[in-house]
Order: sequence, then structure tokens, then C-alpha cells
Amino acid sequence: MTPPTERADAARNRLRILDAARRLLEVDGSADLSLDAVAKEAGVGVGTVYRRFHHRAGLVYALIEDNETRFQEAFARHCADGTPSAHDRLRTFLHGLADLVEDNRELLLLAEAGAPAGRYHSAPFRRHHEQIAGMVAELAPAADAAYTADLLLMAFTPGLFAFQRTERGWDVDRIKHGLEALIAGIGAGPEPGAAAPAP
Repeated sequence: MTPPTERADAARNRLRILDAARRLLEVDGSADLSLDAVAKEAGVGVGTVYRRFHHRAGLVYALIEDNETRFQEAFARHCADGTPSAHDRLRTFLHGLADLVEDNRELLLLAEAGAPAGRYHSAPFRRHHEQIAGMVAELAPAADAAYTADLLLMAFTPGLFAFQRTERGWDVDRIKHGLEALIAGIGAGPEPGAAAPAP
């Protein structure tokens, strides 16, 4: 059954609004990311933007989720090419996550400022945690996969990532290199005689 014209128009408007918001972020950062400015840039009525996203936080999270979809699609394509090892998949995932955070620093900092603990309850964070924990469990069966996933995801806390990039002047390659060292340590397994983690 063909979707109604209104639904197709709404989908096109959503894409126009998200694209307009990205352009504003590229030019002006987060300062001018008001719904009024986004509506003007997108060439749609302000009411259209408010009905779709309600407030700036709603628009920010829509942009994050849209970018997350692209990241997941790229990772799925990588995994479809043959059968990469758990080490290779984890490396690719964390490198891709570093690029995702770098490309969306302004958005993620906006979201973090609005709800500092909101990241841990978000769908992307839960999804990333589940994926990383699964790869860690495959790479190092004796490791506490859930805890290790939490530690790895701490590297992508928006405020910390931005601090490393701006205040410390680290480039993304340095962050990726550090992540590779962590992956190597995970793959090496626990010390002989180490106690197994509690269930």
C-alpha cells in the first residue's frame, strides 16, 4: 500500500530540517541552533519544526540518532565482508565510534549539558554497551565483559573527548592508538591465578 502523500512530505521535511541543523552546526557551532534558525535554514515553517521535534533537545537527539544509524550501517557492512575476528570487529567498532564522536562533538556536548547522565540511559549507549560487551566476551571469555564495556565507553564521554582534543591537543589518531592498546590488553586475558568475576 502506498503511504499517504502527507507522510512522504513529512519524511522529506524531516530530512531537510536535519540537514539544515547540520549546516548551522558546521558554520556557527551550537550557538545558533535554535528551532527558528533551523526552520529558516531549511525553508520550512517554524511550526513544522516544533511539531516534529518540540524543542532543541528533541532536535539534538534526532540528529544523534540519525548519525548513529549511519555508524551502525557502516559497521554492519564491515562485518559482512568475510568473518572478521572479534579483535578486528572491536577495533573497527571503537575506531568508528571515535570518528562518530569527533564528527558530532558539538551535538554530544549539547546533549551532555542538557542531561549529564542522560547518555547512560540513551538507546545508542545501551546499544554500544551490548555490542562491545559481546565482542569482549568473545575476545576474552574470562573477562568481566559488562564492566570492560563500561570502561571502554568512558573514553567517548563527550566532555572528556572534547578536553583531550582541545585542551590536550590530541588528535583522533592518538585516541585510537590508546584504544588499540586497551584492546591488546583485553585480548591478553587476566593474570594467571586471578579470581574470576562474580556473576
